[in-house]
Amino acid sequence: MAASARAWPARHRTSGPRAAGEVVSGTAQVADAVRLFTDGACKGNPGPGGWGAVLQFGGHEKELFGGEATTTNNRMELTAVIEGLNALKRPCAVEITTDSQYVKNGITQWIHNWKQNGWRTAARKPVKNDDLWRRLDEAVRQHQVTWHWVKGHSGHAENERADALANRGIEQLKQRSS
Repeated sequence: MAASARAWPARHRTSGPRAAGEVVSGTAQVADAVRLFTDGACKGNPGPGGWGAVLQFGGHEKELFGGEATTTNNRMELTAVIEGLNALKRPCAVEITTDSQYVKNGITQWIHNWKQNGWRTAARKPVKNDDLWRRLDEAVRQHQVTWHWVKGHSGHAENERADALANRGIEQLKQRSS
């Protein structure tokens, strides 16, 4: 499916938005949660890149992917999560699985200080990709999010699918430019 697919799932609600990057306590899956698996890829860093997302809810699945001609792997990792969350029509419980510690740690640990420091790091340098971090912060606030990290290319089925979708985004770019 193209990245323009939206409004999914239509019938699921939660009690309301949570703080950005909040890690819901406990290891059990949230009942009736949307499961979102994301990955980013880049051929050269910077270079052409792609992102992929697999959403699962109530026995249904949706695949999203896209790409950019000149980008970085970290930007594609962030974009995958943003696009996956933006595909959801209403606030809901979401379990996000990523192989990017940059994304998981950034949204659950580092972002609070970045915001307090005017989007500057502890070393007083501008936060890289702050445009995408701001978009992710806003998207996460709409949902009850639980974050999971999985090692990339370790045989995790949904992560491998998200990786394949990210590479499909790159291939789609190549086809358009030929």
